[in-house]
Amino acid sequence: MIALDAVSKGYGGQSLLHEVSWRIGRGERIGLCGPNGTGKTTLCRILAGVEDADAGRVHRDTGVTVGYLPQEVGASEAGSVLAEALSGFDQVWRLEAELERLAALMAAADAGPELTERYGEVQHRFEALGGYRLEAEAKIILGGLGFVSTDVHRPLGEFSGGWRMRAALARLLLLRPDLLLLDEPTNHLDLESLAWLESFLSSYDGSVVVVSHDRYFLNRMVTSIAEMADGAVTLYMGDYDHYLVEREARHALLEARQRNQAKRVAEIERFIDRFRYQATKSRQVQSRVKMLEKVERIEVGRDARRIHFAFPQPPRTGRTVARLTGVHKAYGDNVVYAGMEFAVERAQRVALVGVNGAGKSTLLKMLAGVLPFDRGERALGANVAVHYYAQHQLDALDPARTVLEELEQADPTSTLQRLRTILGSFLFTGDQVDKRISVLSGGEKARVALAKMLVRPAGLLCMDEPTNHLDLASKEVLEGALAAFTGTIVFISHDRYFINRIATQVVEVDRGRLTTHLGNYDDYLERKAQPEAAPAVTPRVSAGGAATGPASKPPQKKIQAPRKALDREIKAIKARLQAVETQISTMERRLEEISLSLADPDLYRDGERARQIAQARKDAEGQVAWLMKEWEELSLQLAAATGGS
Repeated sequence: MIALDAVSKGYGGQSLLHEVSWRIGRGERIGLCGPNGTGKTTLCRILAGVEDADAGRVHRDTGVTVGYLPQEVGASEAGSVLAEALSGFDQVWRLEAELERLAALMAAADAGPELTERYGEVQHRFEALGGYRLEAEAKIILGGLGFVSTDVHRPLGEFSGGWRMRAALARLLLLRPDLLLLDEPTNHLDLESLAWLESFLSSYDGSVVVVSHDRYFLNRMVTSIAEMADGAVTLYMGDYDHYLVEREARHALLEARQRNQAKRVAEIERFIDRFRYQATKSRQVQSRVKMLEKVERIEVGRDARRIHFAFPQPPRTGRTVARLTGVHKAYGDNVVYAGMEFAVERAQRVALVGVNGAGKSTLLKMLAGVLPFDRGERALGANVAVHYYAQHQLDALDPARTVLEELEQADPTSTLQRLRTILGSFLFTGDQVDKRISVLSGGEKARVALAKMLVRPAGLLCMDEPTNHLDLASKEVLEGALAAFTGTIVFISHDRYFINRIATQVVEVDRGRLTTHLGNYDDYLERKAQPEAAPAVTPRVSAGGAATGPASKPPQKKIQAPRKALDREIKAIKARLQAVETQISTMERRLEEISLSLADPDLYRDGERARQIAQARKDAEGQVAWLMKEWEELSLQLAAATGGS
């Protein structure tokens, strides 16, 4: 469908892409991964035709359409949200205008049959292009991305950059190009919109290339991973988890081949050095010299620089770290909270979830003390200092300051050496500390914001979307640092993997109401999926103190199944349980065989064969999961039938 042939691209003497050859076929779902700065956005721009390559060619099949969503969407022309979503259908709207013109002419008394015929032709084309259903579909897509019905007719200029990005995404999804190029589409989506997008893309007819640092999203969406590193693109079949395993296997194999090659080269060099000046060996020496010249040296990709840090451990705080009591907060006529109560205790890790606009960021800001409220009280516990990490970094960073000045402002008492050491942990070294905040990328601003939280200890970390703009390696470092932190954390994130790793409880924010769920995000979803329990009957307490309740029927004897029938049931369950265990063992052996096949580098010379084996692994894993579920159900049935003995 679209292919790159020896494409190269660089900026300012730095090569990002070096003779990249890659073909994207129809119906593929590809995750484009790699550390920040490796050229993922540049590659998307070249594929989209927005940017030209320095060398090489881009081939597109005839008639192939490409839609590109950049990370940041600029200011849009005046118009509504709905108008933005419908703006890619100029031909349809020209036909609609033509229909209106023809209808006006047909209303005239002297309209002839040729006019009616022309109207029918235009109407047929208008219908074929989806003119009658486009607006309804646009509203469905906008609703899925979080816009409420009253939003779609509001001017787009009233919305933030994140919401404008959603409108631009809606436009692309409505256009349904043959190839969708999505550069970090999940950064500005809440969890509900993210789930909707996953569902939409899973049934999308075209191909999708998505740049994302959301591991859950990649695992659910993609069928292959294209890794960018050292100017090259390497393809891995399967989802993100499979990619991690295969990458390690390939890397280990490549290192082994490099060691063997180095050993062989050393042997040849020793022979040359030993017999270089012996006339009788001159032919063999020259032969080996030519052999060395032809050797293609195996290079193991260099590891990308990674941030490394740990949060300073705070002093021990009181049991209650922070409390909001009777808090009222409104923006004009929009009342967000009315008499809200919220408290966090020592060492809790609280994730705030809910749809965009529910009040999560407002709650976090009030808790952190960076947003005043109309009435109520905020109280911090003993020895509690607070760090606040803003979702939009320019809210917390001064664009006029340098990186070093920003840290100096956070702690004027620290020495320059200490501040430079902290910045070095976040990859700001040398003259980079003198860069203005205004010229930094999103990832660099995120690193500065994290660095500011290290200059002094704090018992309470309030973090709003801390993983935005961080690559996967940096996310892992952040997760490790937060896991080792002994203080209290309250955070907002749309990264489900991150929530699962960090949260000990989830607080759902919904129209000013707060509902607490113990556990991580998966626990929260499981609890949400369960039907609501029947309301409990409140016991009445008699004068004597004994609990009484509604009149009930006298207890009846438990009806026992005949012994023989019960024995037959137990025997059948045991037989099926044994059969399932055998099937599980067989499938696990099959998975081992498939894993060995996937570890063979020669396999990847045949893309179709590699794709088939990767799919076989996915099918096998799904079957094992299904069998394990059946095994658990049978085990419970057996325990119930035998009385737990």
